Amino acid sequence: MDSGDRLTRRHLLERAGWIFAAAAATGRPVRTGPRAQAGPGKGASAVMATLSTYMSEAAGRDVPADALEKTKHHVLDTLAAMVSGVELPPGQVALKFARAHDAEKTATVVGASILCSAIDAALVNGMLAHSDETDDSHAPSHSHPGCAVVPAALAAGEHFGVSGARVLRAVALGYDIGTRVTMTLGGFPFQMETHRSSHNFASNFGAAAAAGCAAGLTSQQMRWLLDYSAQQASGVAAWQRDTEHVEKSLVFGGMPARNGVTNALLIALGGTGVDDIMSGDDNFLLTNAPKADPARLIDKLGERYEVTRTNIKKWTVGSPIQAPLDALEILRKRHPWEPDQVQQVVVRVATSEAKTVNNRDMPDISMQHMIAVMLLDKTASFAAAHDKARMKDPMVLRQRAKVQLVPDEELERLYPRRIGVVEVTLTDGTHLTERVEAVRGTTDNPMPRDEVVAKCRDLMAPFLGAAKCKRLIDDIFDLEHLEDVRALRPLLQRA
Repeated sequence: MDSGDRLTRRHLLERAGWIFAAAAATGRPVRTGPRAQAGPGKGASAVMATLSTYMSEAAGRDVPADALEKTKHHVLDTLAAMVSGVELPPGQVALKFARAHDAEKTATVVGASILCSAIDAALVNGMLAHSDETDDSHAPSHSHPGCAVVPAALAAGEHFGVSGARVLRAVALGYDIGTRVTMTLGGFPFQMETHRSSHNFASNFGAAAAAGCAAGLTSQQMRWLLDYSAQQASGVAAWQRDTEHVEKSLVFGGMPARNGVTNALLIALGGTGVDDIMSGDDNFLLTNAPKADPARLIDKLGERYEVTRTNIKKWTVGSPIQAPLDALEILRKRHPWEPDQVQQVVVRVATSEAKTVNNRDMPDISMQHMIAVMLLDKTASFAAAHDKARMKDPMVLRQRAKVQLVPDEELERLYPRRIGVVEVTLTDGTHLTERVEAVRGTTDNPMPRDEVVAKCRDLMAPFLGAAKCKRLIDDIFDLEHLEDVRALRPLLQRA
């Protein structure tokens, strides 16, 4: 891209900011395109009219107290994932990208001292947020919404200078829309049958919804936003073969966050599209899941907030490893032992989960390795889960040889419930068993605010410093009173 192209792009983005600033001053909705009316649209079905109207009204609609509290938890948890990802391989690649594209100093790159455009910041922060397995997950849709939705809401929010309350509403909307799209497609079975990435699809629509809310798009514009998102929905499940997590961070977080912000900015500047991408000829559902029921897109919309059904991880490892680590912790509290007293550990998880974490090359998604670490350390810290060199440590390998992972068809039938069974046999013949039905941090066994804060403090304080970390946590839990989200910038960046 030459200097002329950069100037043109900056001019367009600044123009969008001026337009929305004027709209905020007058209280009128933004209509920059030739057909950006707020009405239902000639080609929109009843489902689409309901969906797009709900999306367009989200910016001014209060979120219920329980959903608002959970939204703050997930904003903080995702920011912590970004900060802790800065020194991991995906984060390092993302930061190099940010430094190479920092001509437009509009939005914050979390955990660094870089400013760049809203589009680039969304991509970089999305990759940071999924640099490892620290971020949240939504089991019914088989997705990781936070790593794309929060970066998109933050980048678009900074670009348009919106309030903290607007950002929280944008995040809650992103969780609602993205997950419903993938649930409509079929969730995990959709990925298994089509070999597409359900994680990317959900994040793509969720990030767009969040950015569109921050941008204050009308109902008509929200329909075009969904249309653009359908054209960009992509991702192949081959990310499971990515051994460095870089591609995975792009597919789950960076690419969909970038897409969402790009779509919102294009439409704010007059972009138009198809009125209803979910029905009619060659529509999105027909292309990807012909038997899908479009009504699922608005199922309990405004009643059931999907952020309240999204899990926060206690352990900074892959989701299938969470229940076994919980089980080991419970067993050790009940019957303490030392590593040399353990003869064998048998771990049973669903067959599909076992495939994901069976002897992987990355420590945080290797079941056998993390169980060995837990035996030695009596916990599973972020540092231990990202110490690849330790995978060759003779002490770890000695414990790892004791671990047997068993794919369990009975547990597979219960999926997406992530149930884990751990059986420990000690050298004296003692046999201990623990079955975890509800992983700590899931909706059935949620972590209260203090546990979420403790996790995030441990992730962020080493990078931001204790004082700055405390101020950031306090501000996130008071975010609805922040007049301009850009005020968070000094707290999100390292010196």
